[in-house]
Amino acid sequence: MNLSLELLLQLTIILPLVATLAIWATGKHPNLREAITISISLVVLFCVVNLYQGLSAGASIEVFWWQLMPGLAMSFAVEPLGMLFALIASFLWLITTLYAIGYMRGHGEKNQTRFYLCFALAISAVMGLAFSANLFTLFIFYEVLTLSTYPLVTHAGTEKAKQGGRVYLGILLGTSIAFFLLAIVLTWFVAGTLDFKPGGVYSTDVDTSLLGAILVLFVFGIGKAAIMPFHRWLPAAMVAPTPVSALLHAVAVVKAGVFTILKICVFIFGIELLPTLPTTEFLLYLAAASVLLASIVAMRQDNLKARLAYSTVSQLGYITIGALLASSSGVIGSSMHIATHAFGKITLFFCAGAILVASHKSKVSEMRGLGFAMPVTMAAFFIASLSIIGVPPAGGTWSKWYLLMGTMETEHWVIMMVLMVSSLLNIAYLLPIPYHAFFSGKDQPVAKAGIKEAPLVSLIAISITTLGCLILFLYPQPLYELAKAILTVPGVSHGQ
Repeated sequence: MNLSLELLLQLTIILPLVATLAIWATGKHPNLREAITISISLVVLFCVVNLYQGLSAGASIEVFWWQLMPGLAMSFAVEPLGMLFALIASFLWLITTLYAIGYMRGHGEKNQTRFYLCFALAISAVMGLAFSANLFTLFIFYEVLTLSTYPLVTHAGTEKAKQGGRVYLGILLGTSIAFFLLAIVLTWFVAGTLDFKPGGVYSTDVDTSLLGAILVLFVFGIGKAAIMPFHRWLPAAMVAPTPVSALLHAVAVVKAGVFTILKICVFIFGIELLPTLPTTEFLLYLAAASVLLASIVAMRQDNLKARLAYSTVSQLGYITIGALLASSSGVIGSSMHIATHAFGKITLFFCAGAILVASHKSKVSEMRGLGFAMPVTMAAFFIASLSIIGVPPAGGTWSKWYLLMGTMETEHWVIMMVLMVSSLLNIAYLLPIPYHAFFSGKDQPVAKAGIKEAPLVSLIAISITTLGCLILFLYPQPLYELAKAILTVPGVSHGQ
């Protein structure tokens, strides 16, 4: 069967929508419902891998759906940055589905059909967003992603979950309508187009003060990137079940945010124009402050998921910094960090969920000695922590290396120090957890409580993502080539 690449591109967006109908229809038959979810996630992954092979072979893959008015159309195109995001999202959708089956059943969660249905809807939005050919298309799928993940955040139905959902929806919709939409409208008036173009869309005679203001609107408007002070939705969303946290923090929402910032910096502004804008430095240092402050707040959290949430706010700042540095190493580092952080952070959330299902513990202070009862889970937590910190033998090493190279290329020494201090803070809030789990002695109450590992299907998912962290260190070349290809799209300058 020889499917055209254009058809495969459309299937990546349409198939998860088909899955929502199938999941709804088979809601009363859990085994069938979950078999459909896994089958369609496998087919979507197959489509994305084939698109990757087509892109690598030099194919131009574009799809036009409909036109609202001249120059304003819903259309899609495959380029290296979107390809990288789609590969991560489609692969981790499959793994998160495996994990969710073990977690949702092991934890006796209600409304599982709604959970899988919204999950599939969110992945459809991610695929549409990843392959958007213009800001109009991207904005539509950006908003669909916000709305489709809201029922996942409020899944528990408690007052606390509803409050978390209100904060989540309020900040994400508020920033996107007040700032992001305004930035898109201004871009339309100033540049006359919303298409993503290598090298940017603004002409050289546009006032840099106006462009600087538009950049601020974009960065603040993309609330999903969780730059302080628009980060509170992320810890608020922690009331959701762990597979949702994994989806939000590794696969869909936050990565959609930083992907959008990176895409706008490279394909709307262009990395030659960015350093000349008066607000770029301010935003760089704001992102740096976000990195440091979130790391410090993370150290003070006893709830494991809250600690990981603030860690995510900090790590997203790294990707924003790389985009705003506007250098070749910065863009490569940011792109690679989207992937390495995805595997590291999803593993940490999987481990947090496994600990909750198996031991009903959610506080870091209660996990001493847990390594004897759950050795696989805590070993995975240790390896994923190394990836977030950015040390061998985990994949985060390479992305942080290129981000540091980016700060050196542009001579941002303060930003370089921030990244290094932040990595030390990562050590302080992550490594004590596996250390105390294994080295607090077998006489700890947790070690004697007869706790066993999480369900097998969840352990398989944890093992796959942990292996991913190691493979990205040992074999980073495909990821590096894809990140580097963003800069070699015809018309993209290599910056400084």
